[in-house]
Amino acid sequence: MEPTTWIWMNGTFVPWQDAKVHVLTHGLHYGSSIFEGLRAYKTARGPAIFRLREHMERFLYSAAAIKMVIPYTVDDLCRISCELIKRNKVEACYIRPHATFGYGVMGLNPATAPVDVTIACWPWGAYLPHDSVDVKISRYIRIHPRSTIADAKVGGHYVNSIMAVQEVHGTKYHEALFLDYEGNIAEGPGANFFIIKGKNLSTPPPGMILPGITRASVIEIARNLGFSVTEKTLSVQEAMDADEAFFTGTAAELAPVGSIDDRPLQVPAPGPHTQTLKAAYLDAAYGRDPQYHKFLTLIS
Repeated sequence: MEPTTWIWMNGTFVPWQDAKVHVLTHGLHYGSSIFEGLRAYKTARGPAIFRLREHMERFLYSAAAIKMVIPYTVDDLCRISCELIKRNKVEACYIRPHATFGYGVMGLNPATAPVDVTIACWPWGAYLPHDSVDVKISRYIRIHPRSTIADAKVGGHYVNSIMAVQEVHGTKYHEALFLDYEGNIAEGPGANFFIIKGKNLSTPPPGMILPGITRASVIEIARNLGFSVTEKTLSVQEAMDADEAFFTGTAAELAPVGSIDDRPLQVPAPGPHTQTLKAAYLDAAYGRDPQYHKFLTLIS
């Protein structure tokens, strides 16, 4: 991680090294935190944050899921994020809004705990830095949708993802793939999953997954390019028989899948349709395609 100069914390900008919480912070013990992940891209018109408002709306949705009251509006959080990038003088970065139940209460009920809210940003390159990703189906399943509010970005949920990532770490595989409790494809530990057959894209529906903002962006872009897109239950066999497949996410952007459990897909990765979609997505993110300027918040 490459430090920047400032982190916004509880209403003020503090030096990076001074942004600290108490060791008995509630969220450190019980995972009672929420977060978001955004990217700012270097565009011809200056730094621009990709789908800033949608991320901050989901940030507040996640807070509500664990009955956490955030004392800032979506507009506040958007304004602070832009100011943070200005102060840190970065042209491109990853942005991490975070909120946790804080110090002062121990025990499962955090109702009377204070809430600490922070936003940090720092330069970050490719999350999956490979031409294509070899995937292993995890022995762990995606958290059951009735065990929690599964479409909220709650810190404690991500122990599930950590275990899947640790399972493939140090092996020949680059990424894990979760099944749901019914044995169908869910998503990666930190990214959504698509398959391509012909010019038809399929992706698991909301309910079993985190319906990502990058996922929604790729669906819109794909339809504008003439692809048909269906949200439906995907079996493992359908994924194995796909022409192409890829992950989407803020960190992953659009990452082509080469194989699943050592079985290559029908078209060598990165396949032509995946490359078309990736190029179109990056054109949108970098401000090169005017029809997607609506996705961007210019820092200037």
